[in-house]
Amino acid sequence: MIKKYGTALNCIDGRTQIPIIMWLRKHYGLDYVDLITEPGMDRVLSQGKKSELKRLKGKVNISIDAHDSQLVAVVGHYDCAANPVSKFKHIHDIKQGINVVQSRGLPVRVVGLWVDDCWQVHVIS
Repeated sequence: MIKKYGTALNCIDGRTQIPIIMWLRKHYGLDYVDLITEPGMDRVLSQGKKSELKRLKGKVNISIDAHDSQLVAVVGHYDCAANPVSKFKHIHDIKQGINVVQSRGLPVRVVGLWVDDCWQVHVIS
């Protein structure tokens, strides 16, 4: 049986991992979610240096090549220590992150997700 994978570009904050994994499994029928984490991932994607973005692309490529991941989620969350900005700014950063991932020409669907103060997941784009 072929297992279905997705990839989450998420913050290192452990509070967000389980809600994101469960949400992606439920809404996209995934069996597994590869986690690629950085402190303030939405900030890194929207404002990161080329070297940081290149490193992340390499990690996403491993998920795509090794696990045939068909989905990449760009995640931001409430109360982020590494990106302590307003929800509005997080949403902006998530959208910018989506654009960055899409601009790489990867053969995947890209979705933006926001984890709120109750650890509920919301679709951004």
